[in-house]
Amino acid sequence: QVHLVESGGGLVQPGGSLRLSCAVSGSIFSIANMGWYRQVPGSQRDLVATITDSGNTNYADSVKGRFTIFRDNAKTTLYLQMNSLKPEDTAVYYCNTVHYFGGGSWGQGTQVTVSS
Repeated sequence: QVHLVESGGGLVQPGGSLRLSCAVSGSIFSIANMGWYRQVPGSQRDLVATITDSGNTNYADSVKGRFTIFRDNAKTTLYLQMNSLKPEDTAVYYCNTVHYFGGGSWGQGTQVTVSS
């Protein structure tokens, strides 16, 4: 079992930056891929960025060039550096892990609000 806790969300002005963190605990050895998703009320949860066990990254087109996903080598913390934030980036951001033997885990989410 993997437990995820996000932090770092908040209110930021357009053009500003935030760094989200996801603390990972439990059966870390079972984690294959890790990622960030976001959701606004009334909409589905959308992929923001993912990172594989080998370090390959993938980004949604809407965040390419502005967001960076990275983690420590031990997979104990996952990060999302968000620059040049826009109002449309406002959402609840969730940390996610996908496991080698099936299944995965979600964090409880952290709110990001981009507004002047």
